[in-house]
Amino acid sequence: MAEHRGAADGPGASRQVIATILAATLCRVVLNVSRRFAYPFAPVLSRGLGVPLTAVTSLIALNQATGLAALASGPVADRFGYRPLMTVAMALLIAGMLAAGLVPLYGVVLICLLLGGTAKSVFDPTVQAYAGENVSYSRRGMVIGIMEFSWSASSLVGIPLMGLLIDRFGWRSPFFALAAAGLGAWALLAMTFRSHRSRHRPTRTAGNPLGAWRELLAHRPALGAVGFAFFISLANDNLFVIYGAWLEKAFGLGVVALGVGTGLIGGAEFLGELLTATRADRMGLKWAVCGGTALSIFSYGLLPLCEGTLPLALAGLFGVFLTFEFSLVSFLSLATELMPGLRATLMASLLAAASLGRMVGALLGGPLWLSRGIRGTVLVSCATALLGLAILLWGLYRWRVEKPA
Repeated sequence: MAEHRGAADGPGASRQVIATILAATLCRVVLNVSRRFAYPFAPVLSRGLGVPLTAVTSLIALNQATGLAALASGPVADRFGYRPLMTVAMALLIAGMLAAGLVPLYGVVLICLLLGGTAKSVFDPTVQAYAGENVSYSRRGMVIGIMEFSWSASSLVGIPLMGLLIDRFGWRSPFFALAAAGLGAWALLAMTFRSHRSRHRPTRTAGNPLGAWRELLAHRPALGAVGFAFFISLANDNLFVIYGAWLEKAFGLGVVALGVGTGLIGGAEFLGELLTATRADRMGLKWAVCGGTALSIFSYGLLPLCEGTLPLALAGLFGVFLTFEFSLVSFLSLATELMPGLRATLMASLLAAASLGRMVGALLGGPLWLSRGIRGTVLVSCATALLGLAILLWGLYRWRVEKPA
């Protein structure tokens, strides 16, 4: 148990923790690219595999369900340590990407992408719990914000690189590149990860999934956090799945222009992560989450007023995704301290709740857009985000940071 749960003591230990977190961030870049690259290149994959486009989009949708794998991995990480789970996750990714490149059959690629999705679902909450255990709360927002650069980097850098590889070497090349990059990132992680002394005593239910979930559901702050993760993810994906259709209908945008809009969202995500890293700790994480969510709700509500001109509409979308990303990353920073004895279990539960929220939001977004337009869509996003904020405030009532024993 002592292997994964100590605070960094002294300059040397601090440098080691920083090195581990940077290596883990590189791993997350690879994991995020493997999760996201199928979205823009779905037509290319469908032609390469010789299947209809709907078969690839179904594969992408099914991959969202891998977030539920975190429910099993979190208690295991709390019991046996963070390093074994992170190693297993990277092994799944490397094996999956390599097999998909070597055996270009739809069934094989389906299984391999599910392995990659499972790897991300296991790795992300585990490394967030590691950061929570080894970085002081006063710097938690900075470190989690830096780690989350891996998300925007995947869209701003990783996916364009995958496009260049496909253009030069064919549709199978990203799988080989991701396997090689994953192996390199994992090697760096293995070289930097060291043992740590525990600051918090593990709960009796650590390692027992059913017992850990029961304890989590009985813990008011954790329950509020799970509800918040579900509802703000629902609110965001409810809009995300139709923003392209909105821009196309309102302004007649083509594919290239929509691609520019997607790049704009990547920029907003990066700025949101940067603001978390540089400002959230100074503001106080609770204030950052609540203030950012309030601004996010306000940004949703402004979108129908932005239909006059394209620059205004793009600015409105930029504001939505900037405030959402700032709120989300600040929230993850806060959540790492809500249950010190079951950090990985809670972070895994938040990932699963967010995945479920995204699936529900994606299912709602299309019908809402067709029946009610942008006004109906943003009304639901505003209402669900507000509900999530209310649940979080209920959960955090009288909560204070726990002092280590």
